[in-house]
Amino acid sequence: MTQITAPAHVPADRIIDFDLYDFPIEGLEYQGSMREIFNSNPAQVLWTPHNGGHWIAKTHEDVAKVLADHDHFSSRRIMVSKEDQNRPPLVPLQIDPPGHAGYRALLQSALSPKAVGKLGDRARELSIELIEGFKADGQCEFIGQFAQHLPIAIFMEIVGLPASDRETLTGIAETAMRGATEEERNAASGKLMAYGMQKVAERRANPGTDLISLVAKAEVDGKPIDDFSLTGMILLLLLGGLDTVASTLGFYAQFLATHPEHRRQLVEHPELIPNANEELLRRFPIAILAREVKADVEMGGVTMKAGDMVLAPTPMDGLDEGKFADPLSVDFNREKPGANSTFGGGVHRCVGSMLARTELRIFLEEWLKRIPEFSMKPGSSPQVSARSVATITSVELVWPVA
Repeated sequence: MTQITAPAHVPADRIIDFDLYDFPIEGLEYQGSMREIFNSNPAQVLWTPHNGGHWIAKTHEDVAKVLADHDHFSSRRIMVSKEDQNRPPLVPLQIDPPGHAGYRALLQSALSPKAVGKLGDRARELSIELIEGFKADGQCEFIGQFAQHLPIAIFMEIVGLPASDRETLTGIAETAMRGATEEERNAASGKLMAYGMQKVAERRANPGTDLISLVAKAEVDGKPIDDFSLTGMILLLLLGGLDTVASTLGFYAQFLATHPEHRRQLVEHPELIPNANEELLRRFPIAILAREVKADVEMGGVTMKAGDMVLAPTPMDGLDEGKFADPLSVDFNREKPGANSTFGGGVHRCVGSMLARTELRIFLEEWLKRIPEFSMKPGSSPQVSARSVATITSVELVWPVA
């Protein structure tokens, strides 16, 4: 990746050699290794010359500030690398307040507590169906046989897309998020946008009760959503719905497969599962968020200039020892582990976080009832694929069959 010379306002003692997009760490070591690298420099805020040069917030306080202070930090740019300038903004994520509010309200209406309750029932049915389908085999490749089925099938129902398109869309979304080249990522995003807008056209002609129908005919501030903005909204829906929960499930499964004492604790005390869900979210965040400095601001003893980019890595929030005692350890009895930035923060906090939490909790409940003892397949080595969102590409599990 391209490196640049540090600008004059960057102190020499803040510079660290770190490339977000070239971080070859295996499995569960991803978050902890990132923390170790950042903490090798005692400064509160760091700067790297990679990917055009950008700041890195490394404490809970600073990550929270970057995500919540929209007077100084804008989400109009959410990648530190060069973005496709012709691509529509991801609405409402890339719209600063107050312009984002009307669009966000549309999405929230489809993910209300009442709606999530019904979706949770469907997620439980599907979880049981999937697990029972391979339980007798004594093994599975967890990502392909479960993680890319459960949350994505629920998402496909929310947006009214045919289940037969799941596998194709999942592959395209993976390339859009973590493709090897900018050209590949842009091409995949283009495919998702074209697919989504085709569905918008179909819903305009024959609307239903799904989320795409809702946004296709919706108005914001008394006006229909123009196609440019709608394209960005549909792309955000597809990227979020097809990737993030599936990626988180991989970290959950590998942790439980390699930590039998924690797994047995939940089997014997299922009442701990809600808190365990929050603790695993705290320990294994997958998103590295970015913001553009919109007005000069002091933070961590440095001055960030308008136009600078800054990373807000969610693992550095959940693993901040100033906020959480012994943060690298997983403690299912930890008090308030959910007070973290795993789902972002501020006005752009993930609108689907309630549904995501529900799906992850249901996985823990239904899997541990049916397959209480499982481990990694001998010789397997889960790999992390990461850009702005990390995922484990394969988790091979085995268990005894009665």
